[in-house]
Amino acid sequence: MRNIKLVLEYDGTNYHGWQIQPNLPTIQGEVEDALTKLAKAPIQIIGAGRTDSGVHAEGQVANFHTDVQIPTVAFQKGLNTILPRDIVVCEAIEVPAEFHARFSATSRRYRYTILNRAYSSALSRHRSYFHPAAIDVSQVDALCQSLVGKRDFSAFQKTGSDRLNPVCEIYEARCWKAGEHVYLEIEADAFLRGMVRAIVGTVLKYQHCEDAATQLRRIVEAKERTAAGPAVPAHGLSLTHVKYSGGM
Repeated sequence: MRNIKLVLEYDGTNYHGWQIQPNLPTIQGEVEDALTKLAKAPIQIIGAGRTDSGVHAEGQVANFHTDVQIPTVAFQKGLNTILPRDIVVCEAIEVPAEFHARFSATSRRYRYTILNRAYSSALSRHRSYFHPAAIDVSQVDALCQSLVGKRDFSAFQKTGSDRLNPVCEIYEARCWKAGEHVYLEIEADAFLRGMVRAIVGTVLKYQHCEDAATQLRRIVEAKERTAAGPAVPAHGLSLTHVKYSGGM
């Protein structure tokens, strides 16, 4: 059996997240349907990250096993012919049998985009969160950097999540501004459900407090979702990159 790795880009606006759900449109469902048509046999795929409803991706990774003997480039071109226009296969390559899109990943990187001006946008309303109030970028950046490290991030986990281990290691967290947009980017070995959106909402809430760093530390130490700020909307979030050892 061949093991094929896909790199995917998608607009999650019209989908109920990555993972297949009965009678609902999902990214995984669309890709599996397209693969089944192309291979003329049922194929299941494994995704690196289970993005939530409305979340986008610029570098989602998936893999699948098949005995279909067509060139990998034919998988890319064929899938892009069949898939809806809001899902695109950027790359298809054959990888070793042991490669697993989820469990072989060493880190994932998410970016949150905020439109920070006095009026909203008709064109980017599905890709950025409109936030007209002033953002102290240097303070938000400092708060983000204070989260770097390995710790229990239960305070930022969506209520009702089934993940048993809430400990993650954040490798990098930063904030910067470019034009009218503010970006927050976080790379970690793993993410709790809703974690990035809860972190963004929390740092926006406490950014102007004199003791913001202390507040954020107390929130993390509380390990309770109710201690943190509200989560920002899903449409500003995108999975940008997944890393693997050996450059795979």
